Amino acid sequence: MSFKRQMTGWSDAAWHPTMDRKQGNPVKSSHSQFTTVRGLRYHVRSWGEPTAPRLFMLHGWMDVSASFQFLVDALTQDWFVLAPDWRGYGLSEWTPQGYWIPDYLGDLDALLTQYSPEAPARLIGHSLGGNIACLYAGVRPQRVSHVVSLDAFGLPRTDPAEAPGRYRRWLDELADAPAFAPYASLDAVAARLKKSNPRLTDDKARFLAAHWAEVLPDGSARLRSDPAHKLVYPVLYRLEESLACWRAVTAQVLLVEAEDATIRKWIAEHPDDFAARKTAFANLREHTVNDAGHMLHHDQPQALAAVIEEFLDVSA
Repeated sequence: MSFKRQMTGWSDAAWHPTMDRKQGNPVKSSHSQFTTVRGLRYHVRSWGEPTAPRLFMLHGWMDVSASFQFLVDALTQDWFVLAPDWRGYGLSEWTPQGYWIPDYLGDLDALLTQYSPEAPARLIGHSLGGNIACLYAGVRPQRVSHVVSLDAFGLPRTDPAEAPGRYRRWLDELADAPAFAPYASLDAVAARLKKSNPRLTDDKARFLAAHWAEVLPDGSARLRSDPAHKLVYPVLYRLEESLACWRAVTAQVLLVEAEDATIRKWIAEHPDDFAARKTAFANLREHTVNDAGHMLHHDQPQALAAVIEEFLDVSA
């Protein structure tokens, strides 16, 4: 498929950027396309010109593609950045069948077939997106040249003895469907974002709130994500399977951690065990971003952009 055909349906986003980097406002305007991915209506956001080298940015759990706006603004080189809203998030379609890790891999495979059919892709993923990128790079090593994993390095190890309780909890939650509490306004959504991340400035929080949520006729706000994402994942995480995928990765990999992130505490492994995970990658580099939490692409976008662009230049 030619890229000209792919570009059919692209349009300006609903917001207009103010050219003010100092105030944290959007600098580079994004565009949107709705395309069909494995039977679902998918939203793909882009920045830059299609003739520039391509970067794919994959957001995390309970996030949206617009979350990368500040990182994109901080990039100094010319890139064509493509960032999908994962199924059930943002402006992409929901699915009643639930949300499963293999489906994210299938969606990414289909997206790369559309938007990078010939060249191996450069993948930048945050949290869930980083874990998907690392798995995919091992499943389809010939399709990926670089992976940048932002505060993502697998999930906590599980014990098979947990399975009965996990399945039971999932069945109980299916019977009592989860829902999101409404917010009084977009300002209330922004305040919630700042509560979760105190480093977030007011203007960034307002920008993100407008993409995280939609305003209803009565002025209240509702998150755009499918509440089904709140369901516990019934299938236990098997670290050995992830390690097998990581060992098959041939791409250059950059693991970026946030100084104040909780990834190591969350994974809850001895430092030696955490280090052992890293040995699965043949070509791994590491970097820590100071004065940043889990949402490091919000907290220190300039520092993160510099690290990413240096990695891509050096490893090209």
